[in-house]
Amino acid sequence: MAAALLQRFVNVRRGEVGPVLVAGLFFFCVLTALMVLRPAREALGMQRGMDAIRWLFVGTVAVTLLVNPVFGWLVSRYRRLAFVAATYLFFAFGLLGFYALLVLAPASVGAHTGQVFYVWFSVFNLFATMLFWALMADRFTLEQSKRLFGAIAVGGTLGAIFGPWLASVLARPLGTPALLPVAAGFLVLALGAAWWLARLPAESDAGDGAARADGRALIGGSAWEGLRSVSRSPYLLAICAYVLIVAVMATFIYFTRLQMVAALGADLDLRTQTFARIDMITQAATLVLQAVVTGHLMKRLGASVALALLPAIAALGFLGLAIAGSLVALVAFEATFRAVQRGIMRPARETLFTTVSRADRYKAKAFIDTFVYRAGDVVGAQTEGLLGRLGMGLAALAAFAVPLALVWMALGVWLGMAQRAQARGAAQAKGVSA
Repeated sequence: MAAALLQRFVNVRRGEVGPVLVAGLFFFCVLTALMVLRPAREALGMQRGMDAIRWLFVGTVAVTLLVNPVFGWLVSRYRRLAFVAATYLFFAFGLLGFYALLVLAPASVGAHTGQVFYVWFSVFNLFATMLFWALMADRFTLEQSKRLFGAIAVGGTLGAIFGPWLASVLARPLGTPALLPVAAGFLVLALGAAWWLARLPAESDAGDGAARADGRALIGGSAWEGLRSVSRSPYLLAICAYVLIVAVMATFIYFTRLQMVAALGADLDLRTQTFARIDMITQAATLVLQAVVTGHLMKRLGASVALALLPAIAALGFLGLAIAGSLVALVAFEATFRAVQRGIMRPARETLFTTVSRADRYKAKAFIDTFVYRAGDVVGAQTEGLLGRLGMGLAALAAFAVPLALVWMALGVWLGMAQRAQARGAAQAKGVSA
């Protein structure tokens, strides 16, 4: 039944049903692990106020820059499944360590521990999702990615709905610390799904198709290869700029939400429960886009339209938020923004990495999706803080965000065109070599 529905509505062919379902399960486990903890991160991070969170973003950028060469070294020296396992297990044991601290030594847990957890989780959040999508870009061809990434992302959305619901149910009776071992368990399940996906046959295409089909091949290279690749490639630099603006816009929305929730009270579990409910509401709107719209949109209109849609939503949303300025308006805007971001933009952006080398799918992508994204967080946080200190409200934020969204839209259109050009070049090279 599920296979028939996949084939009918989301452009999944008969031989692709198994890999798509397993990939969706994989993403479900990853997003459940992340989203069950996200409300706890927000609540712990707010203990020292908004200005402290802005500086925590700076610390997160520094940590991601330090972690990137370590991840690059793992990718260079070990086979795919080995460095995937090492990454997810490292974060799972870290969660258990924080849980032990919260339970066994609660007297030593204070605002500083909450800040450490905030930074640690922020790094974990990006590496977990980055690694999942890097595996997808390595596992599926460009043609497949345009059809299938939206359907695969449905698994993540279900996890992003289930995680906040689980947090809202468990936070009050068991307390916030109990969420950490739950998240660790889902990471282990995600690793099992990754192992299962690696055992399924893969289709190969132009370029490094043989390596795509055989994930056991070593990638090699140096730990800093990703940074060098980005500096030499206009295509990767444009992806950097696009991701940077995504982060800036998302951070504007994030701090607006934090300020509105902070006004509700200082109780940790209450804030955790409130954040969880907001996450659950905003995730629900993503399902239809991912399940039905994304694959058809990218197949028929291309990546340019899919990448330009979120900037248009952002421009309209910030204008609406400046006019209304209420929590209800924010939730509506955030629901729409996240739905388009995760349901359309993110799958479209991940297809951009199917036309680069296998090393760049992991190393350059890790640098872009972690360091560059967190750098955008810092830019967004400091800009929002500066506007707040100057006494300028949502109207000033909209005046900054709308022109930036127009630049963002132009980048999306150019990236879609560049992707098509790279795919044609690879196809022509394959034809010549054949």
